[in-house]
Amino acid sequence: MKYIATIDGESFEIEINTEGEIILNGERLALDFQPVTGQRVYSLLLEGKSYEAYVDPSETEFQVLLRGRLYTVLVEDERQRRLRQASGASLAPGGEYKLKAPMPGLIVDVPAQEGDQVEKGDKLIILESMKMQNELKAPRAGTVRRVQVQTGDSVEQNQLLMILD
Repeated sequence: MKYIATIDGESFEIEINTEGEIILNGERLALDFQPVTGQRVYSLLLEGKSYEAYVDPSETEFQVLLRGRLYTVLVEDERQRRLRQASGASLAPGGEYKLKAPMPGLIVDVPAQEGDQVEKGDKLIILESMKMQNELKAPRAGTVRRVQVQTGDSVEQNQLLMILD
């Protein structure tokens, strides 16, 4: 089956071909993706390179923390995409966006404050987890409506950090 993953407005066609292989935009890639110890942590081997990913599914998308960067990923199968396109629905995010902690950690910095206008990709919060600093960035332009944490706070996975309109 083919899936379409949309990240930062860019779509990628993914076909799960056989165990250990996918086709990404027509290119065959060796892949191994396994959960680690029943958590939302996954071991990813892609073309012989090793990565660790934190994956947090929500009702409509996935929050993926990979190499210190948080991605919002919408995944649709071919049928879902055709239905959405036929209905005229858009992938453009709007309304309230709730930024949640992708993993437990310590808030190192909060560059964005309530009332700030932010652009897509602006740093909102820097979260340290497992001795690595992760920049949580704005998935779209908007206004910071509420900041729920401050520098030095310890947070749990899925804890609400900030609300963006």
